[in-house]
Amino acid sequence: MNTATKLVSLAALATSIAVATAGCGASPEAPVATTAPPNSVELRMTVWTSNEDQLALFDTIAEEYKADHPEIKSITFESLPFPDYNTTLTTQIAGGNSPDLAWMGDLSRDLIASDALVPLTDRLTETKGWDYDDLLGSVTSEFTADDELYAYPFSNSPFALYVNESLLAAAGQSLDTSDLTWDQVSAVGSAVNAATGKGGFVIRDFNYSSWNTLATVWTGWGASAWNKDGTKCTFDSDEMVDAFQFLHDAIYVDASMPGPGTTADFFAGDSAFTIAQVSRAALLDGSFEYDVYPLPDGPEGEYSVLGQAGVGVLESSAHVQEATDFLAFLTNPENAAKLAQFFPPPRKSLLTGEKLAENNTKLTADQLEAVVIDQLPDAVTLPNHTSPAEISQKAKTALDAMWTPDADVKAVLSSVCTAIDPLLAT
Repeated sequence: MNTATKLVSLAALATSIAVATAGCGASPEAPVATTAPPNSVELRMTVWTSNEDQLALFDTIAEEYKADHPEIKSITFESLPFPDYNTTLTTQIAGGNSPDLAWMGDLSRDLIASDALVPLTDRLTETKGWDYDDLLGSVTSEFTADDELYAYPFSNSPFALYVNESLLAAAGQSLDTSDLTWDQVSAVGSAVNAATGKGGFVIRDFNYSSWNTLATVWTGWGASAWNKDGTKCTFDSDEMVDAFQFLHDAIYVDASMPGPGTTADFFAGDSAFTIAQVSRAALLDGSFEYDVYPLPDGPEGEYSVLGQAGVGVLESSAHVQEATDFLAFLTNPENAAKLAQFFPPPRKSLLTGEKLAENNTKLTADQLEAVVIDQLPDAVTLPNHTSPAEISQKAKTALDAMWTPDADVKAVLSSVCTAIDPLLAT
């Protein structure tokens, strides 16, 4: 394919920006030794974590790599704020200041469609000891197009129900974990709020803005944001109306979910429950007794929702070969095991409760088996589509009308479809 310029849509910039990328048509050849002179390559990888332990681990792996690669002068991990991550990354690419490697979540489809990512399948397959067949197929699909992998899914973290057992005890409440449902969580959360003034259940990172995180709830009602091929909005379905009616009642009738403008951080002890990814267990500091369970059943029964992040090499990197080689090292079986203490891995060989518990000091092997291993095979991902920023903003603007006591739930959800259907159809 000839060098091409593709457009990556970014509503946060109120315009479309051009992403200049080198072409990627035929399958790449097997990796060859770099010809870069010693101490000449500076690699930069954008991430959205600011966790000191996670960044320290990345630095350690980078130092190990540098020891055997004299061409590498430095490897820098640039931490970008999560709310602005997509905007900042795409601005860097368009402005000629592209990182060499980048984490990606819902931006992945735009980057793949824009030929902005280096194809990885052959390169990783040909890397000695990397063991490409160890990857779990169900977690690679989000970063795959036409049977080509464009980003390594380093974090495959199911959402789970975290429980502050100390706060429940203080409120005289308990859970029937043999029949854990959203109705029960809401009832207990309401009782905790009445008894202690603390929050009931919190959907972490939602903050009445990031509506896609509510898929951790509405999936239990059999609802989805759009149809399977992503061409038609389904926010106005009966299932979605019922799910949002539950959430609206939890806020304005039962007081089991903190309303707009109220901050309740579960990990600071401010709420009875939170729905968060398993990787967030790193935030548990031992200040209260806790437990963790799979997501509560909804009217449609059991379900699981997965939050993913991948890491890929940008075609606009000045050091594609060296960056790809470092990616292969960063994600090899040995380093994948190290990263697993924070990020549930895609490797089948590491996906047992015992294996994950070897590096996880917050959750037991049994807990990890229940909330990670048992959930991965049938998990659905958070809503993802091309032009994610524009869709996200238009849906948020429409949903703002939901967060008032007298909102017409069905009418608001219909307005979401009016707002985003034109984007889905393009």
